[in-house]
Parts: sequence; structure tokens; C-alpha cells
Amino acid sequence: MQLPVMPPVKPMLAKAVPQIPAGALSYEPKWDGFRSIIFRDGDEVEIGSRNERPMTRYFPEVVEAIKANLPERCVLDGELIVVVGDRLEFEVLQQRIHPAASRVKLLSEQTPASFVAFDLLALDDVDYTERPFEERRAALERALADAQPPIHLTPITRDPELAEQWFAQFEGAGLDGVVAKPLDGTYQPDKRTMFKIKHQRTADCVVAGYRLHKSGDDVIGSLLLGLYNEAGELASVGVIGAFPLARRKELFAELQPLVTTFDNHPWAWARQEEGARTPRNSEYSRWNDGKDLSFVPLRPELVVEVRYEHMEGVRFRHTAQFNRWRPDRDPRSCTYEQLEEPVKYDLADILATRPDDAD
Repeated sequence: MQLPVMPPVKPMLAKAVPQIPAGALSYEPKWDGFRSIIFRDGDEVEIGSRNERPMTRYFPEVVEAIKANLPERCVLDGELIVVVGDRLEFEVLQQRIHPAASRVKLLSEQTPASFVAFDLLALDDVDYTERPFEERRAALERALADAQPPIHLTPITRDPELAEQWFAQFEGAGLDGVVAKPLDGTYQPDKRTMFKIKHQRTADCVVAGYRLHKSGDDVIGSLLLGLYNEAGELASVGVIGAFPLARRKELFAELQPLVTTFDNHPWAWARQEEGARTPRNSEYSRWNDGKDLSFVPLRPELVVEVRYEHMEGVRFRHTAQFNRWRPDRDPRSCTYEQLEEPVKYDLADILATRPDDAD
């Protein structure tokens, strides 16, 4: 492989801002998938990830689509996604990372991935990284003018009002927010030169357990959160864990009176045999194979208000953030009904949007 920009390349990043900024900017949806940089030189294709892990072997169907749709020699920045029905499903995408070749082949047929391109780093013998985004985007549109699914070009707009509309609507299709890019900005790997605006909400959750911190057996690592479902069962929804070290030690002491056994705990290990979703089997990560996910059970009496971005199924998509304790709340009142439901939106309408439609 001989390209003007060679792997590995760390993708350009975005810094979080509270609202959609105005100015000489381009706006586009923030896709919820695997950030990937595609390198193609003829029949040679490499898919690089944000952490520089090779992803090529896990997505053979995308490799074939790249060969059929992308220019012979190019480097593109974008996102690998999996669409189920009318929305993105990140949890299904995670399952595509599997060590067995037979399983990879089966999943590529059962849950095929797509690639959404949103930047151009190189084309033929030309390095575009020092050129302004406005020029890179125009070249990307020309390069993908005839591309067919599962290769897509992300829609963009320069209208901040339309970007606000996208921010409100697109979450219903599983998207993560909006990204704003300076029109005159060059491509700067691993630098936060873009802006991201993500949804953030609050929820009152029951603290049902904790995990210890790696620094000691009297230090809290994370608190396990639950919400009651329609059946009256306490479902695992995620964790919070961003506390200063001194506060972690204080929390350990404060939580000891609530420590209990699994005999009457809603996440008793015996329930695994019944197929119940517990933190031990629901927080398994293919990226952290072998990590100890056992926890200390607590009587579900403590309520905490947390900040979260959005849901993925019945769980928080990302680690939630501590907001405040809620001693005034009855734990049984902490149900899924309090969560805001985004308006459903068909992802196909987003993927079908062409550049001239957005503006």
C-alpha cells in the first residue's frame, strides 16, 4: 500500500460544547458507531479504528463495498454503523468484534454494517489534510457521487437552524447529536478542533451495588444503577464512577450500612439461570475480556440523580455522571417512565439526504 497518507492515523476529534455554535461552520449528524479511517490502494483495504486497532477482518462486507464504491486510491474518515429497522444499534455493532472467523462471516451476513463518510484525507496522489474542510468536503462529494449503500455520504448544512432541527429529530433514529466543523479548518489528527453537541438529561436511579477501585479494597470504583421496569423488577441501567479519590474513600464508609447478601437482592446470581439481565452478564466487554465485573450488593434504598446522554435499549449508552443525591425520593418511584422518549425518526431518510437537499 502506497498512499499520500499512510496508516495508522488518529482521527481528528471534537470538544464538547453546550449548544450549537454559529459562525463559518458546517454542521452534520454525530453518528453513533465505530470511528474508522478507510485506506484503499487498489485491492488493498485497511480499516483503522480510533485507538489504532485493526478492524478490517471484522467487516468483510464493508471491505467489498469499499472496493465497489470508493475511488481506487483514497483515505476517508467516517463511521461504521449497523442499522436495525429504522435506527442505529450500537450494541449490535459491538457484537461484530469476534475472534472466530466463522462467527465474523455469519455476523457479516446477519447484521451487515455500513460506512458513513464525512471527511477526505487523501485522493489519488493528493494529500488533502492541509486543505480547508470546505475544499475537502467538495472533493469528497465528487468522489462519492456514484456510491451506493452500504457506503453513504453524511448530510451537511451551513444553516444553524436546520442543525438545531437535526439535533432534535435525529436522536429518534439513534444518532448521538450534532458536530460542527470550521469551514477553513485543516485536518488535524488527534486534535479537538471540531465541536460536538450531545443530548444530556437527568434521571433518578437506585444504587444497588458497588465495585471496588483498583487502588484498594476500601475505595469505591463505581456505583451500579438500577431502574424499575413495568414488571416491578429492578433492571441494571449503568454505572457512575467519576469521583475524586478522597470522595471514593468516603463513599466506601458511607455505603457499608447498606451492604447485604445476594439472598434477597434483585440481582442475585441464581437468577442468571433464568435469563435475568444482571450487571455481571450485561456489562461484559469484548474490549476488556477477563475483567472482573463482580460487585458488592447493596440494599436498594439509596437514590442518586445522574446525568446521561441517551439510552441504548434499557441501558445508558455511556457511563452516567453524578449529579446529586436524592434522599427525598422513594427508590420504588425510580422507573423508566421518568425518562424522556425521543421522537422516532427513520434513519433511511437521513442516509438518503444529499448535500443539495440539506442546504
